[in-house]
Amino acid sequence: MKMKAITLKAFGPPENMAIGDWEKPTPGNREILVKVHATAINRADTLQRQGKYPPPKGASEIMGLEMAGEVVELGPDCKKWKKGDLVCGLLAGGGYAEFAVIHEDLALPIPKGLSVEEAAAIPEVFLTAFQAIDWLAKLQGGEKILIHAGASGVGTAGIQIAREKGAEIFITASKSKHEVCRKLGANYTIDYQSKEFNLEIVKFTQGKGVNVIVDFIAAPYFQKNLETLSFDGRMVMLALMGSPKANTINLAPILRKRLKIMGSTLRARSLDYKTRLSKDLEKFAWSLFESGKIKPIIDTTFSWENVAEAHHYMEANKNIGKIVLKIT
Repeated sequence: MKMKAITLKAFGPPENMAIGDWEKPTPGNREILVKVHATAINRADTLQRQGKYPPPKGASEIMGLEMAGEVVELGPDCKKWKKGDLVCGLLAGGGYAEFAVIHEDLALPIPKGLSVEEAAAIPEVFLTAFQAIDWLAKLQGGEKILIHAGASGVGTAGIQIAREKGAEIFITASKSKHEVCRKLGANYTIDYQSKEFNLEIVKFTQGKGVNVIVDFIAAPYFQKNLETLSFDGRMVMLALMGSPKANTINLAPILRKRLKIMGSTLRARSLDYKTRLSKDLEKFAWSLFESGKIKPIIDTTFSWENVAEAHHYMEANKNIGKIVLKIT
């Protein structure tokens, strides 16, 4: 049986994407089939579109790392959900489609009071931010954290998570995006286009630095990040947006300050890892979503018919928070 999905005729620009026919997935053992009402765009999607980030072995070739919708079919031995349940969740691929399959343990209930569009903006960025801040960096109340790209999807999620953990929050972003970051909980905002963030943080912290850095830029920021971290500081690298290759790096701060440098991606993680992470995030955040203390930040919602425009919008770095695709 066929369904509609966003197909890619060849690697390249956003215009290579179009809605076309695709084989409708069948839920396997302990999987559920979801009628997708909304998905969201991530940097990984733009890289996959360019041929730079292939899906893991066995994952759908369709783009889309998250979705929200209605359970319409249960696979064998599925016991946690029933038809009609509203769920959201992290995918290894397949979100840009009318239907998607997800393991029952990775599906999460849509928080009460949130729309499907809001729910679709949760999984990828909140799981990524929570993994970096809680699981890897082990941020503690009273510590200082620097979140680069503070107005991005992961950045806006990370600010809220760090705020709820009682941290002092520093972000980098273009100046026009500072007000939103401050409203979410950032204590200090730095315009990376006009200021050297490492020098600004030296001033803000009286030379002590920050305990944790969440970075997406990689090589262009690496040396400055090392200089910005305090003793026993931890840095989590989540992307290589600037460049993966650094020419000259002074590694002495790593030894002198006993630094921990970590890197992580989510897409190819094991089912067990992603399940445990999803359950931990649900325990930490779902009551906060339902009370309104934290929220998915949506910049723009596009019809999936305008997916090329949505990709151009992301690649122009115009968004504050998430770009959602409504599946019609």
